[in-house]
Amino acid sequence: MIGKQIGFIGGGNMARAIVRGLINAGVSPDCLQIGQPGEAKRNDLERQFPGATILADNSAVADTAEVLVLAIKPQILPTVCGGIKQSVQRNKPLIISIAAGIRCADINHWLGDNLAVIRVMPNQPALLDLGMSTLFANQLATDGDKAVAEDMVRAVGKTIWLNDEKLVDAATAISGTGPAYFYLMIDMLEKAAVNLGFDEQTAKLLVTETARGAGAVACSEADSIATLIQRVRSPGGTTAAAFDSLDATNFRDIFTIAVAAANDRAVRLADDARAANPT
Repeated sequence: MIGKQIGFIGGGNMARAIVRGLINAGVSPDCLQIGQPGEAKRNDLERQFPGATILADNSAVADTAEVLVLAIKPQILPTVCGGIKQSVQRNKPLIISIAAGIRCADINHWLGDNLAVIRVMPNQPALLDLGMSTLFANQLATDGDKAVAEDMVRAVGKTIWLNDEKLVDAATAISGTGPAYFYLMIDMLEKAAVNLGFDEQTAKLLVTETARGAGAVACSEADSIATLIQRVRSPGGTTAAAFDSLDATNFRDIFTIAVAAANDRAVRLADDARAANPT
């Protein structure tokens, strides 16, 4: 990975997280290019990543990149791919997409075919190098391509390779969307703490540090999560009372349905994009 020309189409938060991680891992900013049409965002990127090349023209990025990262929203990916297709076909870079839902075959087709494509589903904690990313490669991706993609993503956290592309959508619903589920739990606990009499600052400290500690225990313990719950949930105690109340509302079933909805949405994003761009 070190020394390769790496181009990013899109300069949003996730692209910035990966760029920062690469620089911290030893990649020279001279090897990094970012395509960003908005002038204000280009100026911000130039300030944030001195030495990197920030361009308004996505095709100029695709012309020279050995690795091309598609860091844009899935709804506009087909159009953007059409705009850089000729450059990509001349240059034949490794294509890495972090767009939710969009399949390797469609990306390959929109870019002119015969390309190594790797889908990556990162998540927001990559902003703090605590990301959890899943990867899936099409058949044209070599072991060397996979090693490059893994090295890039490991710069911002941990990685898991998937053998079934359908699981990328499932990972989108679990790890990609997952931080928001935990934020919701934190928000609900903070509001509950305020309702019980704590001021907002104290409520936030109580809840976020509890979340931090619980996450650390869950990561370090070999026992199942059910076992960890039982260690806290003493018979007839306060935790049991809270869980009895949750179970009476079918909370677990409701949550499972919500996660399934996220998975279904990822699938629909791909289907909608394909239907809108059949050729």
